[in-house]
Amino acid sequence: MPASPELFEWIGYAAAVLTTCSFVPQAVLTLRTRDVSGISSGMYASFTLGVGLWFVYGLSLGAWPIILANAVTLALASTILITKLVVERAGRRR
Repeated sequence: MPASPELFEWIGYAAAVLTTCSFVPQAVLTLRTRDVSGISSGMYASFTLGVGLWFVYGLSLGAWPIILANAVTLALASTILITKLVVERAGRRR
């Protein structure tokens, strides 16, 4: 008996929750400590762009697991990237 589409949607939601929640500790740590020395600007810039594209792709499909996961991940990754850029820029001014 093949799996139902609802099962696959729930699998999508479970994957979305797990992958999105994995960014929360990094975002909290980065904002709390302002330590961005171990973060690659290039990697986070490309990752953030990729997540933004996944978000657009999810919108085009109307796929809520993809939309929700990538909207939250985009906000978290953007926060980390912006913090990295702001802290580095402040460090260069000194």
